[in-house]
Amino acid sequence: MLSTFALAALLSGCAAVEPWERGTLAKPQMESPPHPLQGALSTHVYNSREAASGGDSAGGGGCGCY
Repeated sequence: MLSTFALAALLSGCAAVEPWERGTLAKPQMESPPHPLQGALSTHVYNSREAASGGDSAGGGGCGCY
């Protein structure tokens, strides 16, 4: 029973990609980041330095303090 459910869950994510859609899926924006934690840290530092309030955490001052 459990293996049938797992197989159905895995197969439901499969989709046929048409030839004209492959160019859209091959764009760099569609790649997964190689180092997601480093990207999150860079985004946090950028938002802190720019005094911009990002959606990641509470906004801080422009000095980089919390």
